[in-house]
Order: sequence, then structure tokens, then C-alpha cells
Amino acid sequence: MDNNPLRQYFRRPAVHFKLPSGGKGYSPGVLDMPPNGEIPVYPMTAIDEITVRTPDALFNGAAVVDLIKSCVPSIKDPWQINSNDLDAVLIAIRAAGGQQQLEISTQCPKCQNESTYGLNLVAVLSQLKHGDYDTELKVNDLKIKFRPLSYKEMNEAGLEQFKIQKAYGDLDKIENDDDRNKKTQEAVRVITETTMKIISTTVEYIDTPTTRVEEKQFIDDFLHNCDGSVYIAIRDYNSQLKVSTELKPLDIKCDNCAHEYVQPFTLNASDFFG
Repeated sequence: MDNNPLRQYFRRPAVHFKLPSGGKGYSPGVLDMPPNGEIPVYPMTAIDEITVRTPDALFNGAAVVDLIKSCVPSIKDPWQINSNDLDAVLIAIRAAGGQQQLEISTQCPKCQNESTYGLNLVAVLSQLKHGDYDTELKVNDLKIKFRPLSYKEMNEAGLEQFKIQKAYGDLDKIENDDDRNKKTQEAVRVITETTMKIISTTVEYIDTPTTRVEEKQFIDDFLHNCDGSVYIAIRDYNSQLKVSTELKPLDIKCDNCAHEYVQPFTLNASDFFG
């Protein structure tokens, strides 16, 4: 309500940050980018706090979308935020609430000592990079252009992978060798099909010497029927692009035995805001 006399006491932006992508590659209507490129972030409301603690909403992605709409109103369509920018958005929301330290549980592989590691989120935010999606992969006489997945596509892929794990997670419990081998082969086929579908989604276009192919059904058909070495080159290049944008592993020194080791670090919304 614009006439609310308490309006002056409403929450205000607590953090301003730049997307790793700089807003590049988004369709019109997804972002309302400020002239200086710094996006304002508001602290979470009480309703936001409840929303991000709802397991079903977190599982299907609705909670993260509602959270971004509330705390980062410059992002008009959170489903279309790409995978490179999503970590930065979640970190900025957490930091806007005054929680600039994230406690990471860790266990020393040498002495098994368990401890917590305080991670400075502002420092992490400044280190996030956008992948080099402008460079095309050249395979024979083809030029292949990739793009990062949107949050919607990431969420759909995650749900599909969950279904696969649920369907094939008990292979070791099948006692009959023939049945287990048959089920394992089926699982490998389903996993490969799912991987191809995800890769097909990340391919923006394929240039041949005579034409540019953007149609997803043609790209998917090509991945299923190209030479195995070509598919592997495409798969590995896409994986390298993804790794180049991921949060870097943490360098940790055990406070018990002084052993130094590396621990992978990923952001999971359920853990991050739970």
C-alpha cells in the first residue's frame, strides 16, 4: 500500500552485486538491469524464511523462485536465471540478511576430526566467474555454441536425476546376476539418454559449412547418431564449461592435526537457507 504511513520502515536493499554474466544473454523481460549493473538485494521477510523451509517447495524449485522474486525484484523471471548466476544470487540474498559467514561442516581425512569452517560469502561472491560461452567448439567442420542452463532447466534435470536414482538405487540388492546385469544395462541407457537430453538443451546452435542448426529436435537427433568420438568431445567440452563456473573447492587446514586438504563446496538451497 503506497499510502501506508509505515512504508518508510519497510526493508531496504542491504547488498548490491553484479551478476557474473553481467546480464549478458538474457531475453527481454527477464532482468530489469540498473544502469550501473549492480542489482539491489533485500533481506528476507518472515514469509520468505518460512517458504525456504518448506521441503516440497524447495524440491520443485518454487521456493527459490518466490525467494528471488521477493529479495531481488530486479529479476523479473527467476526461472530463466542461468546456472552461472544462480549461486551469486543465492549468496547475495544470504549476505543481505546479515549472514555473511556460512558454516561448512568438514572432516579431516587423516585424523577424522570433525569441525566447522567459516566461509566469507562476500569473498566467494567476488570470485564467481562467468563461463566462456562465446567460444565455439570446433569438431571436424562443425562449430558448436553452448549456453548455460536456466534455473528451470536445472530444476527439471535435477528432478529427472532424482527419479533415476529412486528407480535404480537398489541394484546391489538384486541377487540374481542376470536380473542385476539387465537392470544395470537399463540404468546405463536411461542415464545416457538423460545426459544427451541435457547436453542437447545446452547447445545453442551447430554451424555446418552451409547452415546453422538451432532446432532442438535436430540437435538431439544428431547427438544420438553422430560418431561416438564426436559425442564424447561435445560432452567433455560442456563438462569443462560447467566446471569452470562452479564454486572452487575449499583449502582447509585441520585444527587438530594440521593436515591440509581440499573439500568440494557446492550451494544447495535446502542446506543454504534451511
